[in-house]
Amino acid sequence: MTDATSLSGPVRREPLPLLRPRDGLPPVVETPAALEATIAAFAAGTGPVAIDAERASGYRYSHRAYLVQLRRAGAGTALIDPVRCPDLRELDAVLADTEWVLHAASQDLPCLSELGLRPRTLFDTELAGRLLSYPRVGLGALVEEILGHSLEKGHSAVDWSTRPLPEPWLVYAALDVELLVDLRHALSDSLVEAGKLEWAAQEFEALADQPPRESRREPWRRTSGIHRIRNRRELAYVRELWLARDNAAERRDVSPGRVLSDQAIIAAASAKPATRSQLAAIPQFDTRTTRRDLDQWWAAVQQARKVSDSELPEHTAPYDGPPPARAWADRDPSAAARLAACRTALHDLAADHHLPLENLLAPDSVRRLAWDPPAEPTAEAVSAALRVRGARRWQIELTAEVLATALEPHHPGPP
Repeated sequence: MTDATSLSGPVRREPLPLLRPRDGLPPVVETPAALEATIAAFAAGTGPVAIDAERASGYRYSHRAYLVQLRRAGAGTALIDPVRCPDLRELDAVLADTEWVLHAASQDLPCLSELGLRPRTLFDTELAGRLLSYPRVGLGALVEEILGHSLEKGHSAVDWSTRPLPEPWLVYAALDVELLVDLRHALSDSLVEAGKLEWAAQEFEALADQPPRESRREPWRRTSGIHRIRNRRELAYVRELWLARDNAAERRDVSPGRVLSDQAIIAAASAKPATRSQLAAIPQFDTRTTRRDLDQWWAAVQQARKVSDSELPEHTAPYDGPPPARAWADRDPSAAARLAACRTALHDLAADHHLPLENLLAPDSVRRLAWDPPAEPTAEAVSAALRVRGARRWQIELTAEVLATALEPHHPGPP
């Protein structure tokens, strides 16, 4: 019997803590000369390049990067300060023919793009983990499960706009790219074994080709607690206070929640104060921060009170898709039956291929297809509809036939 087995089966070894970068902690790149040397080193490196970025979410208004980490064989690890070195297009140029390895790429690509960094080919370790149906796909969890090392994750939510950055934070940041290429190779081998490498390649290609993220329409509708708002006039209060807060946060470059909480916005919208004193009496506005800015909050309230009835915001945001699925049974029972059949078929298909359901096919595509199916729901017609909605080739090949069957006319019984 070895130390890895017992009478009851395999024994899980304790992960080995990874405490310091193998090559030591590099100095932060923050001068043109240091950046030039880094670009030369990475141009001379070989193989994929691991890339990560740290933002100051929850502290700053923008989602810009405040640190960029890279690692490549032959070049080692680099920590670049994008505040001091905001133009990384020359680095991008020397890495143009290199595969970039990122974890949860969709989170970092927008802020990297602002610096002039955009991958032509990439490997997303989080997405690979999802396609392989790992129950936990965070970087630390995958490194521990696959490579047997534990990463320090205690600094993930710190204010990365801090200068100078403390050494423990820099160690944490460097370790995030330390094993990323090793993880990529292990996941790639597993994808080959599972017959999913081509699926992953199509997903990665779609990520690399994705345009920069567009701003969401009417973002004020995402205010936490907005479901408690009862009428359109109250929605106007939410909108005007949200816009006032957003302007103040952008002007100060701080997170909007640090200027005025969502809870305060909802409380004011529900109370509909008629005077400045009534606004100030709301508990969420009786703090040092909100009292200091009370004039601008009162101006927003006055603006909401002036909005004419015809210009009040609607209860739901403009949307070109089907209504909420919960309303289908009453509005269109046949569509509700189609949706249920599609969901059942896809659930079984995902289980057969060991895939998370949301990775098999985007839920919004399924709803749109069930609400407005092709006139003749053949596999070819379904394939064309899915292609228009951005489904990847592997998704279409797996799902088109079963969805065509699920979309055949349904005749629900009487209520």
